[in-house]
Amino acid sequence: MLVAAAVCPCPPLLVPDVAAGAAPELDAARVACTDALGVLAAARPGRLVVVGPMQSAGPETYPEGTRGSFRGFGVDLDVRLGQGHEGPPAEQELRLPYSLAVAAWLLERTDWSDAPVEGLGVGDRLAPERCARIGRDLATRSERVALLVMGDASACRTLKAPGYLDERAAPFDAEVARALGTVDMAALTTLDTELARELKASGRAPWQVLAGAAEGAGLGGSLLYEDAPYGVGYLVATWS
Repeated sequence: MLVAAAVCPCPPLLVPDVAAGAAPELDAARVACTDALGVLAAARPGRLVVVGPMQSAGPETYPEGTRGSFRGFGVDLDVRLGQGHEGPPAEQELRLPYSLAVAAWLLERTDWSDAPVEGLGVGDRLAPERCARIGRDLATRSERVALLVMGDASACRTLKAPGYLDERAAPFDAEVARALGTVDMAALTTLDTELARELKASGRAPWQVLAGAAEGAGLGGSLLYEDAPYGVGYLVATWS
């Protein structure tokens, strides 16, 4: 069953090498993510599943040791999901989507070695019911499962945001923040998929996977960080 979860944003800018001179602007978010991973470690899980958005519909699984890279952002930085082992040559193996590469960087940054890790990519075309079923299945993977759930809220909070300014963005983000902070699984499960897509909220499907996994777990929540730098909503929360 699910014993703990951490919700973190997934912009590549979270990685200082990618952000370069702007890196200090997300220092508070990085600290919150580190604190959230500490909650996962304290729960002593038997398995950690990292869930994040991807371009295709998915779901797509990524075994421990799968490589990711930030070279697409002009940075000579590679990561590996969990401890893993040397697999096939890089050109022959799966590559982590950026959301899971950011998660892999967070895990490396905190020297995660508390449980085996696997990744799961989910796309914004997955229906809420399918997301919930995936979550319920993940919760049965081990007697003690933890989730690291990656995803951003809306990308339409300001005129300079990637999706430009949309007046629906701030209320959407506020409701998601409330739901994550209070473990309101019903609110997460019923998020408007079309609105989330229009607001470019990449976290919708991963959050709904989390809601499915948490059914019957009796977890409490805490919102650790909420801000919208660059006009994108970033949230960090823990369930335990």
